[in-house]
Amino acid sequence: MWHIYILECQDGSLYTGITDNLERRFEEHKSGKGGKFTHAFKVNKLLYSEPCGSKNEALKREAQIKGCTRKKKLALINGDLELLKKL
Repeated sequence: MWHIYILECQDGSLYTGITDNLERRFEEHKSGKGGKFTHAFKVNKLLYSEPCGSKNEALKREAQIKGCTRKKKLALINGDLELLKKL
């Protein structure tokens, strides 16, 4: 199963990605081996994950989330459906 996920970095920035193994990928990011962005900005914690049925579905959802404002991403993370509808 594929997942979309959002990580919080030490500088407060949010990183969005996809994986077929959430635990492994999170550990890669934490150890600095997950990608250039998370290597540079160091990962604090996993804030959000969402299962997707396929890699293609995960890629589409990733693009959708990456296009969201920070405020909308935080509403998604917090499960604030009312705010999500307004944004």
